[in-house]
Order: sequence, then C-alpha cells, then structure tokens
Amino acid sequence: MKIICYGVRDNEIPYFNDLNTYNYDLTLCSENLSHDNVETAKGHDAVLLRANNVADKKNLDILNSYGIKYVFTRTVGYSHIDLDAAKANNQVVAYVPTYSPYAVAELAFALALQLHRNLITAMDNSQKGDFKVYPSMFAPQLSNLTVGIIGTGRIGLAEAKLWKATGAKVIGFDIYENEAAKEFLDYRTQEELLAESDIVSLHVPHIIGVNDKSFNSNCLSQMKDGAILVNTARAEITDEEAILKAIESGKLRGFATDVISREKEFFNRDFDGKTGDELVDKMQALYPRVIITPHIGSYTADALTDMISISFNNFNDILTKGESPNRLA
Repeated sequence: MKIICYGVRDNEIPYFNDLNTYNYDLTLCSENLSHDNVETAKGHDAVLLRANNVADKKNLDILNSYGIKYVFTRTVGYSHIDLDAAKANNQVVAYVPTYSPYAVAELAFALALQLHRNLITAMDNSQKGDFKVYPSMFAPQLSNLTVGIIGTGRIGLAEAKLWKATGAKVIGFDIYENEAAKEFLDYRTQEELLAESDIVSLHVPHIIGVNDKSFNSNCLSQMKDGAILVNTARAEITDEEAILKAIESGKLRGFATDVISREKEFFNRDFDGKTGDELVDKMQALYPRVIITPHIGSYTADALTDMISISFNNFNDILTKGESPNRLA
C-alpha cells in the first residue's frame, strides 16, 4: 500500500514513521496538495491530506486517472474534499472525527487571555523600551468574567473546564446540549449567551450551505460592548468583514482567530510583511486588537499522534474489513 502524505512538516516525520505499525510504503511530502503538484501522487494507491489541501473535482478526477481510490484526510474538517466528486469516482474518503480536544481548547484559552490582559501590547512596549503602565492594560481578574462557549462538544467542553478552573462563570450554547458539559457550564440561548459574555469562543463545525457566515453582524450586535471574540473553529462560519467593523467601532475589544478565509493561500507561507490581500492586511493593521495564528490549534504532539494513528487505522479498516466507522464516501 503506497500512501503519499501531504503537508508533512519536518518535525512530524518521526511521528509518521514511528506510528506506521502497518508498514505502509509512505511518501512524506512537505507541500500541500494543489493543482500545481498533483502529479506527485502518480504511482501511489492513496493520498493522506490535511486542511488546506486541494481535493476538488479537478484534482480528484486526476487522482482517479492515476488509479488512486483512497482519499483520506487526517483532520476533523473535510470541506477541502469534494465528496460528491469522490463518490462519482468511487473513491473512498475517510477522516479523523476527533483528536485530543485540549489541543484546540488550550489555544482558544490562551488567545483569550492574551487579549483580556493586553499582554501583547505590554510585551511589545517593553521590547521597545517602553515600560510605562497604561490604562489600556487594566483588566478585571478572571474570576469576575463570564465566558460563553458556542459549540459544547469535546473541544468546547475542554475549554469550559479550563475557564471553570480560573473561577470564571462559564455559559454555553449548543443545539445539542452535552450532559457532561453541564458540570462545567450553564446552558443559555445563543442570544442570552452573547448578551452576558465578556469572552465568546466559537467551536462550531462548518457545514457548507448551512451555516456559512452564520456568526454575522446580527450576532455581533447582540454581544456585550467591549467583549472579546475567539474563533478556533472555521473562518467560514463567520462574517470576517463584520467582525473587523465591530473592532474598528469599538463594539468588540478584541478578536483572535486561528482560521481565516481562503487560508490555504496564506498559511504556511512567509510574506515578509503585508500579504497584498485586502482582508488579511486589514486584520494585520488592527493588531494587537486582532490576533491571527496560522491554524495551529491541532499542532501538539498529542493531537498529531491521534490524527496519524487514526488515519492509519482507517486505511487498515478499509483494506482488511472493507469498511471504516470514519468513512465519509
């Protein structure tokens, strides 16, 4: 079984090799799969993707012409794969439904802390030799905050636990309430959560055609003045332009995001300054009230181990049983 794995960083190589208990013939490619390099898949039986890889109809048809029938992703999200095109080609698609939830939860928690305590401003000033204490650095302690978690699955629950440990009041909203989460948060309607929360953290999956830009100007208008918004889910669920307008107007005090629209065009690249993209450059211009991290929520040893090992198990299940509980197509 020859598998080409795309988007493999240098520090991830030992994990792929050590976790290869099924002795697959692996090709580890540092580049993300794109229209420009799809020919690198020739001679393989399968591809293993990550977010920001291009698995649209064009690439899937090309992979199919190479005889590749297995198109797997080592991520929870799978919107980068055209499932209809894969089904038309009789290509099998599988994903990783979950990994260490604290990986993303810890990042969301840390980003919120950065904004709440104005740490970036304080550190930047000190680095420049300005050691003055400004009124903008003043903040209430965590135990006096109300934190709203939208999406209370495994990741949302993990973040709720982190905030609960600080003494903060934690509230949540989800169309499917999580009984386990009720020990750490109190459920509210989304409108109530937005009105009460000093910090709102998003953990909602993106469902194409269902919740695109669902967190929009209407949601922002319902938020408490001066609140902080954190998104470590998917950029597609938010109206980024509306969020930036809320930052500019002062409606929001801060916005931290690990995801941006069309991020495959930007992440894993060094622009040495401005990107030339109007939206992204506007986000950069609003720093430090707007913080961007390059989709590193799952970039921990525990999460990586889960993603690789589950992916390899998915291949083994399909090859030995003809089916996998994580099959999408």
